[in-house]
Amino acid sequence: MVVTRAYRKDLAGEFFATVRQDRLLYALVAIYAVLGGAYVSSRTGFSLDAYQVYGSLWLKNYLLIFPIALFGAGAVRIVLRLDQRRTLAFRHMFSARRMAHFFAGTLLIFALWPFQATFTSIKNALSINGFLYDRVQADIDKLIHFNTDPWQLLFWLTDSRAFLYIVEVNYMVVWFVLCFGILYWVAVSPNTGGFRVRYIVSFMLVWIVVGNLLASAYISAGPVYYGHVTGDFARFGEQLALLARNEGHFNAAVNYQNYLWLLHENDVTGLGSGISAFPSVHVALTMLNALFVYEFSRRLGWAFFAYTAFIVFSSVYLAWHYAIDGYASIAVTLVIYYAVRYLPAVRPVFPTRKPSDAHAGAVRRETTAGR
Repeated sequence: MVVTRAYRKDLAGEFFATVRQDRLLYALVAIYAVLGGAYVSSRTGFSLDAYQVYGSLWLKNYLLIFPIALFGAGAVRIVLRLDQRRTLAFRHMFSARRMAHFFAGTLLIFALWPFQATFTSIKNALSINGFLYDRVQADIDKLIHFNTDPWQLLFWLTDSRAFLYIVEVNYMVVWFVLCFGILYWVAVSPNTGGFRVRYIVSFMLVWIVVGNLLASAYISAGPVYYGHVTGDFARFGEQLALLARNEGHFNAAVNYQNYLWLLHENDVTGLGSGISAFPSVHVALTMLNALFVYEFSRRLGWAFFAYTAFIVFSSVYLAWHYAIDGYASIAVTLVIYYAVRYLPAVRPVFPTRKPSDAHAGAVRRETTAGR
């Protein structure tokens, strides 16, 4: 592919236009980083540890793994679906418009690096006065679930080690790939202009409102740490013993749970450090994706809603959360979604045709122009 002066001009124009459209997002990141940094400084003293921890993760995922997956999937799609004019399809994949959005989206993703680091720094500082609401939240959970702690109902359904392993891999790996993969695609794709800013504003608000503000107001550690923070190791002891059967296996929940408590006890910042159970960010982000997917495909949207229910199930099954953590997250996410949806600055644009049709139309137009 020859990079002409016209190509460079189109790429630069589209790139800067997209960056200008993202100015609200950059402003929100800056405001959050400044206010969050001030809060952390007043509580524990400011530190760059979280920035260093997430720096390597961001470089590996967003400059290597996700770009390879993105362009690799595009190449495979062209090879498998097109018998002719593959060269033209590859030219379209690397068109000035697409590459401009790719570079602008990558820049935006890296602006979320300080956002995520600030979130972790705040979360680390939340528990400085201890975990105050575990007994209350566990008692509410029991009261609304037929006077039974919900984990007992779930393990009554199945306590298979194989099933436990599937739940663990999904919760620790698949969830990450889905949530951050969708974020990456929304940021870099040229086909997400109608909801790009709205989605990322909602994404950030989930972390801030669910993971910081509400977590701070009702700070709790969750069932896995219930004994550590209340002195009652018996209440969830049987559940933890069942989870410990997979200790040492790749992605076993108990391994990561022990890792987080070790960081907490030693006041050390690490990947994902900071403990707070109520509400659940895991559930909130999954619910947010379900709501956005439903805008474009009801069938796929219902599949995402079912997946959200499975994440709620998993969060209780693995002792990360009380059930009410997930219920509250779903309610708060609905409020965030509809509140942002009607902000004038991020007014939604609903598609009139499927993205795949739009892509096919663009290829046809380039094909016609090239004849």
